[in-house]
Amino acid sequence: MRIVSGEHKGRKIIAPKKLPVRPTTDMAKESLFNILNNLYYFDEISVLDLFAGTGNISYEFASRGTEQIISVDKDFGCTKFISETSEALKMPIQVIKSDVFKFLESSNQKFSVIFADPPYNFDLEMFSKIPELVFSNNLLEDDGVLIVEHSKHTNLSVLENYSHSKSYGGNVFSFFELPTED
Repeated sequence: MRIVSGEHKGRKIIAPKKLPVRPTTDMAKESLFNILNNLYYFDEISVLDLFAGTGNISYEFASRGTEQIISVDKDFGCTKFISETSEALKMPIQVIKSDVFKFLESSNQKFSVIFADPPYNFDLEMFSKIPELVFSNNLLEDDGVLIVEHSKHTNLSVLENYSHSKSYGGNVFSFFELPTED
């Protein structure tokens, strides 16, 4: 994986092969960040990276100037790798080893962007828990967005607060937002 833009643009990060991960492809990540670049000033937002895996998405935000980043994963190897990598690159990433659902139930922080990359083999019920917990616990700022990465074989448009999706190859990013008041 490589960092697409920012201070560490072009830097390759090699994750250990034994980690139980499926990193977001560089093409899909670049497309996602092109969208986010039009919505936010990266140095003014806070980010929550769920099912963080290798930390791919967290590194991209940090490279672009985001200083408030929390990465959550339950795998010790993943959290250790993110901690070591972010420390080596002097990135402001707070790493938390936790079950994502337990973290969402207990968190009281608000975020501009919440990115979730759960296992693609989750069933719809498991996927639905993510936006359900984010919105019921009021974890998004008013102009915030929840982005859930999933396979093209999963349809999240039936879930509450769904806004839209963007597809890149076999990857889909579904966006969830607070309803706007008229």
